[in-house]
Amino acid sequence: MEFPHLGQNCSKETCKRFDFLPVKCDACSGIFCSDHMSYSSHQCQSAYKKNVQVPMCPLCNKPVPIPRGQEPDFTVGQHIDNDCRFTEGRKVFTNRCTVTKCRGKEAVPLVCSECRQNHCFKHRHPLDHGCTGSAKSVQRKVTDVKNIFGTSGIIKKAFTASAIQGNMSEDEALAKALAESERMTNENTTSPQARCSVA
Repeated sequence: MEFPHLGQNCSKETCKRFDFLPVKCDACSGIFCSDHMSYSSHQCQSAYKKNVQVPMCPLCNKPVPIPRGQEPDFTVGQHIDNDCRFTEGRKVFTNRCTVTKCRGKEAVPLVCSECRQNHCFKHRHPLDHGCTGSAKSVQRKVTDVKNIFGTSGIIKKAFTASAIQGNMSEDEALAKALAESERMTNENTTSPQARCSVA
């Protein structure tokens, strides 16, 4: 061999490949080929010394050190609750849910568009907090219904499938709707105006 001093064998037991550009691991000081140079690929036992990630607090942009074996989310949450300069002297979760016996609080207000009250994530939908709506929103709904159906009187029935279909089953209602649609299509194609436009 012309340059015997160049290159080394990979330190991984299952590889031992000769590499002309070996890489020395900065944690365990082993020599590895390009395939096994990362901490995870050679199962480095000393990776914890070098492979350290420190998350930043989203509120005050301060690095939050994490004790070994602890979840980053938990540590950052503790930092926000106790040590964060941004929250010093003020509470973060101030938006309390208005549902009776609910102790939920949120960092951001979740105001219902119907009743204009604040709720937690669990009760944010109108069905979850039994929303009755304000008098103004109820009046708006009645006005919308009158605009759709006309002003011939107050609608006494709820807007349900049985109110539309009557005593018909879903299949019968679908068949009737298809027949009506086909009848209207046939009328449009046989009308004198349609014949003129075709010719």
